[in-house]
Amino acid sequence: MNIAVELTTAPKAKPDQENLGFGNYFTDHMFIMDYTEGKGWHDPRIVPYQPLVLDPATMVFHYGQEMFEGLKAYKTADGNVQMFRPEKNIQRTNVTNERICIPSVDEADALQAIVKLIQVDKDWVPDAPGTSLYVRPFIIATDPFLGVRPSFTYKFIVILSPVGAYYKEGLNPTKIYVETEFVRAVPGGIGYAKTGANYVASLKSQMKAKEKGYSQVLWLDGLERKYVEEVGTSNVFFKIKGEVVTPSLQGSILPGVTRDSVIQLLQSWGIPVMERRITIDEVFEAAQNGDLEEAFATGTAAVISPIGEFNWEERIASINGGKIGELSRKVYDTISGIQRGTIEDAFGWTVKVE
Repeated sequence: MNIAVELTTAPKAKPDQENLGFGNYFTDHMFIMDYTEGKGWHDPRIVPYQPLVLDPATMVFHYGQEMFEGLKAYKTADGNVQMFRPEKNIQRTNVTNERICIPSVDEADALQAIVKLIQVDKDWVPDAPGTSLYVRPFIIATDPFLGVRPSFTYKFIVILSPVGAYYKEGLNPTKIYVETEFVRAVPGGIGYAKTGANYVASLKSQMKAKEKGYSQVLWLDGLERKYVEEVGTSNVFFKIKGEVVTPSLQGSILPGVTRDSVIQLLQSWGIPVMERRITIDEVFEAAQNGDLEEAFATGTAAVISPIGEFNWEERIASINGGKIGELSRKVYDTISGIQRGTIEDAFGWTVKVE
């Protein structure tokens, strides 16, 4: 793929690496590629970061045909830049595309586009502890048409954002509110796809949780309201009597890249890990019996987010005295070390940005 590059003539000032927050700042350039039915994907280009100009009737505004992904690039100790398992995010891109009738992208082309954009904006990759460059690829339907059908035209866009920690708690355990009124997804729906509809459906519960002093929501299944599914925007793991359990993928849970990495890591350490359905009753019973040793959420944004407390219908389950567990810490340190090049990548997960 031949990517045209137009460099900015007005570079932005770099933000303070100690106060990045998450998703607040954006680099000097963006990647764009267009799709036209009968022509396919075409005109790949890197241009100065700029607003999009779209017709008010553009279909993405009215019918929500859009997808996005999230991955990161890291500055290593030797000053190089590398990504963590980008091919998994690109594979998942096409899983989402297939579900919501967006044309598939060539996976090699998508990776080339991301690498090229990071190369152009390499100076934006932060190197302060706990920071990284967040990569946001997304696709939107662009036909100016009011009617329910797949669009005939699309834009594939990639933007970059230097970021710090996603949760203000950092590695301090978070408090989680168990949602029993609303649901995030159901089997047969789009819960396994990376599309904005899943996230807008979560906002009401997230706001309710924050009003009660909780950082995130634990979602239960949409049919029986008893099986654990996800924590907010993350997958969830429980360590119960030495065995690690994570909800099995039932079509309503996002197959997280970090989730898969944690499972592989635990298996390599000889730690029993089970993918199965687990009820909220089982979680609380284990907590009451002292069998629930640790719980943590996993995702690209935070990597590992330890959980110190659940609130389910005003019943409180405290975990490990509200402190980060030994296994949670080891998983975080190992994955973060691989991402930043301080620990050997025995799994072949990293991709260098030359």
